[in-house]
Amino acid sequence: MLSSYLQLNNVSLHLQEKQLLKNINLLVEPCEFVSLVGSSGSGKSTLLKLCSSLISPSSGNLSFKGKDFIEWDLLQLRREISYCFQAPVLFGATVLDNFKFPFELRNQKINLTRCHELLESFCLPEEIISQQNHQLSGGEKQRIALIRSLLFVPEILLLDEVTSALDASNTAIVEAQMMKLNRQGVTILWVTHDIAQSQRIATRTLEVEQGSLDFKADKLCMV
Repeated sequence: MLSSYLQLNNVSLHLQEKQLLKNINLLVEPCEFVSLVGSSGSGKSTLLKLCSSLISPSSGNLSFKGKDFIEWDLLQLRREISYCFQAPVLFGATVLDNFKFPFELRNQKINLTRCHELLESFCLPEEIISQQNHQLSGGEKQRIALIRSLLFVPEILLLDEVTSALDASNTAIVEAQMMKLNRQGVTILWVTHDIAQSQRIATRTLEVEQGSLDFKADKLCMV
């Protein structure tokens, strides 16, 4: 096992004189399923954005596989570490446009078989692929954005409240699929407000409060 798979060393973030994160030290091992809990505005989503290199720390550093983030090619890093937003951002006009996007980034032809397999896994009808983005419900948008992130399976998947717009049945489907991916070797960091959800899915639970990590939350998750 790599001792520095995903590592944050004394990471702090200031924005307009406000400290959003302070002195974060975290080591995530390969194949972990880490849940981040905490109150709104505590810094959970900000932490995921740092881990996906969408923003940079004010101080400290992040590394992946022993190499500092600043040494990585940004496109390659984001292929390895994929971030799925709570409020999904869809591309183009249709679901198909979204599914084409990761293939186009790799100069590849879209694999429709792979698209249909994932739609089936998340209990979405095959014909949704031709639907307009604006016709989708909030829950459908979340699942389409998640599928887009999984067309090429990343090494680390960062999930920000990805079941917030889903009913209990579809939440259970997403949880089951993420747990399956984790068993297949994908490392997952999942932000949730739901302690019960964290206990169901995660191998480790960490609490983020006022920009700091509280490792005492580990006791909440006994997997």
